[in-house]
Amino acid sequence: MNDARTTLTHEREITEPVSLTLPNGRLNPAAVGWTRHPLHDTSGIGTGRLGRGRNKRWEYWGITTPDHIVAVTVAMLDYATLNQVWVFDRRTATDVDAGAITPLSRGVDLPGTLGAAPATARVPGIETAITESGDGTRIVATTKRVALDVFAERPDGHEALGVVVPWSDTRFQYTVKDVARPARGTITIDGVAHELPAGESWAVLDHGRGRWPYSMTWHWGAASGMEHGHRLGLQLGGLWTDGTGSTENALSVDGRLHKLGAELRWRFDPTDWLRPWSITGDRVELRFEPFHDRFSKSAFGVIHSETHQCFGTYRGTVTDDSGDVVPIDALTGWAEFVKNRW
Repeated sequence: MNDARTTLTHEREITEPVSLTLPNGRLNPAAVGWTRHPLHDTSGIGTGRLGRGRNKRWEYWGITTPDHIVAVTVAMLDYATLNQVWVFDRRTATDVDAGAITPLSRGVDLPGTLGAAPATARVPGIETAITESGDGTRIVATTKRVALDVFAERPDGHEALGVVVPWSDTRFQYTVKDVARPARGTITIDGVAHELPAGESWAVLDHGRGRWPYSMTWHWGAASGMEHGHRLGLQLGGLWTDGTGSTENALSVDGRLHKLGAELRWRFDPTDWLRPWSITGDRVELRFEPFHDRFSKSAFGVIHSETHQCFGTYRGTVTDDSGDVVPIDALTGWAEFVKNRW
C-alpha cells in the first residue's frame, strides 16, 4: 500500500497575465501560484540554451463516454516526440492503440502558449490536430483503424486549474488540468461510427510546459459527470508536487473551481491494481473502484516509462470552498501511477 502525509500548502492565486520564465530562461518567481483561467505565457520553454534536453511540452486529452474511453497525446521532449491515439471499448474490454516515437521534433508542432496556435502531429501512422476556439476545443485524430472528431465544449464561465510547480529555478512545470468539459462528436473504429452520447460524454485536458528532472514519479486522477443536477469534475495529483509548496488538486462544480490546498494520501495495492484505491486528505474522502488497468512499459534510448492508468468510478465526498460537502456518487474517470525517466 502507498501512503503519504497530508500537508497543507499556502498557494497564491494569480489573476493577471504573467510570463513563466525570466528573460534569462529561469523560472519567474512571480509565476508561481495557481489560476482559474490560463494566464501564463510559456513561450520561453523550448527556446534558448537553458534547459536544453529537459524541456517537456504536451497536450493530452482524455475522453470518457458510457461506451468508450479515448486518450490522445501530442508531446515533444526536446530529443523526441511521443504521439498516441488509444481507444478502449468498455463493452468488449478491448482496445485499439496506435503510438509513434520520432526523433527531435520531427512531424510535431506545439504552440508556445496554450491556445496560441493549433497543436498538430503528422507522424508514422498518426495524424492529429487540436484547435482552440472561443467556445471550446476541436480534437481530430486519425490512425489506421480510428478516426476521431470530438469537440470539447467550454461552457460560459468555465474555469480550469492552472498551476506552476517549482522544483528549482531551472526545473519547473506549468500544468493546466481542465476537467468536466462536455464532449460531442464521433469516434469511428474500423469504419463504424459511434456518436458520443449527449450529456454523458466528457473531455479532460492535461496541458504541460516545463523543464523536468530526468527521473520523476507521479499520481494523476480525474473524473467528470453530472450528479444531483450539477456538472462535477475532480482533479487530483500527487508525488511529483510533494515538497514544492504547490498542489494540483481541485473540485469543479458547474464550472466553478474550488482549489484544494493539500497534498493527498494515495493508498492502493501495487500487486493488484484493480483493488479499490483510497485518496484522502484535507476536504477529500474518496474511494476509487477500477474496472480496467491500462498498463504500458517502454524503453526508447534515454526514455523509460512504466504506467498503470486505471479507469473506474469515484465515490465519496469533497468539501467545497464554502464548507459544503459535495457527495460523489459515481463519477467515471481514472487514477494513475507513473514512473518516468525522460
